[in-house]
Amino acid sequence: MNYDLENRTRIFSKEIIGLLTKIKRDRINENIISQLIRSATSVGANYCEANGASSKKDFRNKIFICRKEIQETKYWIEMLAEASQEERESLKRLWMEAHELTLIFNKISVTLSGKNEN
Repeated sequence: MNYDLENRTRIFSKEIIGLLTKIKRDRINENIISQLIRSATSVGANYCEANGASSKKDFRNKIFICRKEIQETKYWIEMLAEASQEERESLKRLWMEAHELTLIFNKISVTLSGKNEN
């Protein structure tokens, strides 16, 4: 398993971009694609910012943004799978990676806040 989150989120963004360039845009999926590209690439960008954070509070805030953006990304992947049936399998694989990233960012958030996971 890859634990280099900066690289992992970069690869995830590139895979999203690669898939989205293959999907034919139409009236239905145009907005979904725009939303997905924003949220998916925001995860990696915010994680890079977290690594350069000036304080623990700044780091925690960036991780929180990563967590929100990856959850939004999962939503848009699901919506795109409905609108673009031909790419459903590729989107399912990307959704699974987004889910794993969600779990990772949730764990980091819990650890930073010092709360129990229950």
